[in-house]
Amino acid sequence: MYTDEMRASIRKVEETRARRLEEKHPRLAPEEKDALLKGFHPDYREDTQRPVRVGPSAGDRMPHEMVDLLEARSLIDAGHVPLDAPEYDVDVLVIGGGGAGASAALTAHEIGAEVLLVTKLRLGDANTMMAQGGIQAADKPNDSPVIHYLDVIGGGGFTNRPELVRALTNDAPLVIKWLEDLGCMFSKEADGTMQTIHGGGTSRKRMHFARDYTGAEIMRTLRDEMRNRCIPVIEFCPALELVLDDEGKCAGAVLKNMETQEGMVVRAKTTILATGGFGRLHVSGFPTSNHYGATADGLVMAYRAGARLVFLDATQFHPTGVAFPEQMLGQLVTEKVRGIGAQLVNAEGEQFVFPLETRDAVSSAIIRECQERKKGFATVTGQPGVWLDSPMIELIHGPGTVKAQLPAMFRQYERFGIDMSVDPILIYPTLHYQNGGVEIDEFGQSSQIPNLYIAGEAAGGIHGRNRLMGNSLLDILVFGRRAGRHAAERVAGIRVGKPSLDHIKDFDEELEGAGLGKACSPMLLPDYVGR
Repeated sequence: MYTDEMRASIRKVEETRARRLEEKHPRLAPEEKDALLKGFHPDYREDTQRPVRVGPSAGDRMPHEMVDLLEARSLIDAGHVPLDAPEYDVDVLVIGGGGAGASAALTAHEIGAEVLLVTKLRLGDANTMMAQGGIQAADKPNDSPVIHYLDVIGGGGFTNRPELVRALTNDAPLVIKWLEDLGCMFSKEADGTMQTIHGGGTSRKRMHFARDYTGAEIMRTLRDEMRNRCIPVIEFCPALELVLDDEGKCAGAVLKNMETQEGMVVRAKTTILATGGFGRLHVSGFPTSNHYGATADGLVMAYRAGARLVFLDATQFHPTGVAFPEQMLGQLVTEKVRGIGAQLVNAEGEQFVFPLETRDAVSSAIIRECQERKKGFATVTGQPGVWLDSPMIELIHGPGTVKAQLPAMFRQYERFGIDMSVDPILIYPTLHYQNGGVEIDEFGQSSQIPNLYIAGEAAGGIHGRNRLMGNSLLDILVFGRRAGRHAAERVAGIRVGKPSLDHIKDFDEELEGAGLGKACSPMLLPDYVGR
């Protein structure tokens, strides 16, 4: 599969491998890291973002692609939706069928609430299913939630909301036990002890994993439990707008059946948005590791209803997305590959960054190596990249380790004639995660809209300006469970007022006043026709 030019570069990587086994590339000093980020991370480029001009976060800078959706009109005619005749009337409406939505639905159901989960695609069609590396939790004798907290705060550039990080790290061991009790099969030692490894930016080995398909195993567990408990699920039915009542409290949502194209109204005492992030907006033109439903729908709906968005100027580009073969462009190469020994090297076979720096720093270093230093390798289509020297894993841990520890990835490359236990793989940063989202408190509640909860990637503030590996699978479960529990416990005291979509009319008027609103949103699905 590799071309002759690639083989020539690979030979240089092989020539330096023995020396690099003993070579420890130094970590970045704080001032070096700061300069690297400002020089090469896309978030710092003037041409990638602009201030949004309308709504509760007016004046805040965000990626152009996100602002375009926020400055668009609604897909529905707010004056012609039959709000007084809802098709469903429930205690808790969960919008989103990934790990956050499923964990919220399960927890609310445990407490006795009447729950309905609706999802744009199928239950489990989400980034959760695609997560490979693992889930962090401080449950070993040499670790603690306090140390985990310090790692998360440092990784986020000391910008995280402390109360959210406290909730994340304190609940982490409970989440692992919950998953284990539900039947999630984590990788373990022969004596039953859970295996844990380092992730980038961590000071302890606390990342639990299920080989290299951790997210799929977690989602399998949650989906099985949803089915076991017969919790109602409506698939292929995205939400178009939130419904508020006459007191400005969230009272459900307007949905669209993608098969019949008909609208549907759900009245709910509490609503949990778990719609994921904006990866499929392809911010700054980057490829993405995200699933096709990641089009920021929840952010658009919550924003029109009056919720503030935070940290949306901080996008996470995962350092190791597939750069070749291009049939796999943008697909994630889990950080676990570096965690168990693979080094990043340029086309000359030289290390240029400590492999386990935080993701923002490693991504910036790769971009610098390709763009400024001209030491990357460009494929025949011009796609730049650097080598991830995966055969080092076999030298460190013994033959067969790559296939045993990374079975899914090994098979994916094998389909294209590449044996990653023998040859290095070409990678480049890929748009992976939306660090910001809707502002929440420690229970996942919207700070501005009563009875609205947000969980998963749609929520903002947990990770500050940079998320550490293994904390995404953790946060969807921690805040999914917190939101589900809090929402369900409150329903007995909630009286839903007269439903209204006046906030849509008001937002459209604000758009018109600003000369905006030419397009419509949410996007629902990306349009690749003609690309």
